[in-house]
This record gives sequence, structure tokens and C-alpha cells, in this order.
Amino acid sequence: MNGTLTFNAGGNLIDLQRPKVMGILNLTEDSFFDGGRYSSFELAIRKAEEHVLNGADILDIGACSTRPGAKMISQEEEINRLLPLVEQLNKAIPQIPISIDTFRAEVAKRTVEAGASIINDISAGQLDSKMFTTIAELQVPYIIMHMRGTPETMQSLTDYDDLVNDIAFYFGEKVAALRKLGVKDIILDPGFGLFSKTLEQNYELLKRLEELHYFNLPILAGISRKSMIYKKLGVTPDEALHGTIALNAILLQKNTHILRVHDVKEAKELIKLIY
Repeated sequence: MNGTLTFNAGGNLIDLQRPKVMGILNLTEDSFFDGGRYSSFELAIRKAEEHVLNGADILDIGACSTRPGAKMISQEEEINRLLPLVEQLNKAIPQIPISIDTFRAEVAKRTVEAGASIINDISAGQLDSKMFTTIAELQVPYIIMHMRGTPETMQSLTDYDDLVNDIAFYFGEKVAALRKLGVKDIILDPGFGLFSKTLEQNYELLKRLEELHYFNLPILAGISRKSMIYKKLGVTPDEALHGTIALNAILLQKNTHILRVHDVKEAKELIKLIY
């Protein structure tokens, strides 16, 4: 279904003709779904290994929560949480690319030096002016997400002339700036969830997602157990797996290249059924 888009992660060419699954590993204490479950080093390693056994193509590790109202940890604490895990995983499962979920340029630099090969930035450079030049120097794939404002203000910034057109304009400016700096591999994340979008806007974005294929760049989507599912269904994040699978099926039908998920096994099964 998808074209022949690829990206280079740590010297490995990732072919996106068949969608890939990115397994989420949160080292934060207050993530909306799995916060605190993997805060110890041993538990985090065990969860990473479980993701890989279930077929994860990429591991995405985050140590600084960006949910609304979250306590912001220092840069040093974020680095200290991430580095031991990145180093250990790079030794234990070198065949699996490690993505770092961070908006800080120094965290990106330090973790890539330790063995990470992808940077996943919810702010697309907005929260750290050094991020774009750092990515250009590192020459790693860079996931840019659509968001307005900051994690503290983003929920109030939901006025659009045309939601998807405005998102496309946002990406157009970011991609042009990154290309000018020589960044080769760019992945687009439309930012499902509370990232400057109401519940209704999330479903409009889902319906019109194919419009973002205009850029001919890989599209990553993360809707796993998010409020757009559990609030609409009137359930908890723990009860939102079935809804996640249903919406991931729609994402695949709209040629999404990477699914970012908490539940790797179910996502891999879904891909097997559709592709």
C-alpha cells in the first residue's frame, strides 16, 4: 500500500513499504497510561525486551513527561534517566533502532552519542532553538510533531482556519528550514491527542490524514490509549485497547507508515491482517 519511502537509522535502511511498529517505553513517573511502571532500570529493560519479542521495529524512549500540568524535570535528570538504558539496549539489541522522545537539543546529542539513532521531538524545534542545527550535525532521522505553544498552553490553542491545511502549512515551514540545514530524513507526526486539538478535531484529522501525504514523507501516528479514545468511549486508558486497535486499522488504511503504540503484539497482528 505504501510507497518506497525509507530512512537511515544508525546505518540501517528502514524500508516503509510495510508499516513499522514503534514500541513506547516511558521512564516518566506520570505518563497517562504507563507512568511509573518502568521507572526502574531493570523493569525498563524487561519491557524493552518484551516489545522486541513481540515484534517492535523501533523503541521510543521518553524520560520527560509532556502531558498538560506535568512536572518538568531538569535536562540533567532527563539525561541521567536515559543514558544507562540507551547504552544497555544498544549493547543487548543493537539491531533495533532506538528513538529518543525529547525536545531538548543537548539530550538529543548525548543520547545519540550513546547509541540512539532517531530523535522524536513533540515541539518540532519550538521548545529549543538549537534542536534543528543539532539534528543537522547528528544527521539522524527526525520526527517532527504538530503542536502549538507549550505543554502548559497547548490545550487552549485549538482555533484553526482549516485544521489540516494549517497543519500542512506548519509542516511545510519546518521541512523547508530543516532541508536548508541539510537534514535528510524527516518523519511527520500530526500530533493526535491533546496537542492543540479538541476531541472532535482529532477525528477530523483522522478522516483527512491522507492529505498530509502531499509531502511524500513518512507519517507516524500515535493514538495508543489516548483521550480521543477513552473519553469518547467513557472508559479508562487501561480499557482503551480495543478502541486503539480500531483506530490503528483506519490509520493503516490511510497509509500511515509507523504506528507508535503501547501494545506491540496487537499492532503487529493488525499489520499482518491488513498487509
